[in-house]
Amino acid sequence: MLAVCRSCFTAPTFRTFCVLLTGLIAQTRRRTVCGMLLGTGLERVWHHARCHRLFSTARWSADEASLALAGLVVARLLPDGAPLQVAVDDTLFKRSGKKVFGAAWQHDGAARGPRPAGFGNCWVIAGIVVTVPFLTRPVCLPVLARLWRPRHTGKIALAREMTELLAAHFPDRTLHTVGDA
Repeated sequence: MLAVCRSCFTAPTFRTFCVLLTGLIAQTRRRTVCGMLLGTGLERVWHHARCHRLFSTARWSADEASLALAGLVVARLLPDGAPLQVAVDDTLFKRSGKKVFGAAWQHDGAARGPRPAGFGNCWVIAGIVVTVPFLTRPVCLPVLARLWRPRHTGKIALAREMTELLAAHFPDRTLHTVGDA
């Protein structure tokens, strides 16, 4: 499955990407860069800066990798010519600390209690809705994401940007996009 994304990375960056993705799957607790490194068992072999550089300075495009993944989803899980059903939603990931980029007090639709607010990053996520043979209901597989920052581009504009990116990548398919407001 990762071979689909191979052309999106340089050789060393692809190795780091594979390690972090493996650590993300294997790690059951800390979903951080260091936690992913710990999940692979390489924390004593690789310096954590190598993994942090994947997100800060490495040459690769998240959109290019995401569209390669979307291509795999469409090719393997949708019938030929079937329209793409794209679901877009925003999700708050609670984070704290002075150095967390883009974190702010935001509405949290999943919050309990009288104050539906939380501090963290809000991600606008676009996924492709598919039906898989082993489930009785459709599932949404996330393929693109954008960090929403207060006082910058709006969430609806980010959703439109991702939808247009998918439409351009799959020009022979009809797109049906749904989101909440």
